[in-house]
Amino acid sequence: MTKVLYITAHPHDDQVSYSMAVGKAFIDEYKKVNPDHELIHVDLYKEDIPHIDLDVFSGWGKLQSGKGFEELSSEEKMKVGRLSELCEQFVAADKYIFVTPMWNFSFPPVMKAYIDSVAVAGKTFKYTEQGPVGLLTNKKALHIQASGGIYSEGPAAAMEMGHRYLSVIMQFFGVPLFEGLFVEGHAAMPDKANEIKENAIARAKDSAHTF
Repeated sequence: MTKVLYITAHPHDDQVSYSMAVGKAFIDEYKKVNPDHELIHVDLYKEDIPHIDLDVFSGWGKLQSGKGFEELSSEEKMKVGRLSELCEQFVAADKYIFVTPMWNFSFPPVMKAYIDSVAVAGKTFKYTEQGPVGLLTNKKALHIQASGGIYSEGPAAAMEMGHRYLSVIMQFFGVPLFEGLFVEGHAAMPDKANEIKENAIARAKDSAHTF
């Protein structure tokens, strides 16, 4: 069965957030087209996403030195164990839908913490004599991003760092197909905000049929 991770990074729901509204439209349509696929919602504002901190480095160090998981401290076990769960879930999925707003030219920090949890050597990539090689070569991903201004093209494109970062990470992981669906300009053109949103929802529904 095809497994799909619907990964959202917004504290608001689809009634308030443009990115979440478009994401919901996409996932609702996707369910209709693919009723047999397993969809898992990873809400990064509700999930426990440990940051890589001193406990994590200490726990990893103990495991690398040959100590067993049971020898880790309670904090190390909790954090290292949770990071492992997140990575295993990510690797086991076939498709990824990332939904984010643009905040300060990038995505919310919970998304970076999540990417850190799945960027694991031997799981999503490996080191070789020729350099790092991605291991997720049979996956596909979509990024739905909302921004008040226009950043996918034009003079402000160089300032956009959220989608570009995810694009680099997906390439690093070996994901062969990564697409972007942008909901943008609603703050710069408030008189066209609803039109921009509805247009993006229509594009999302179309995309759900081919993703």
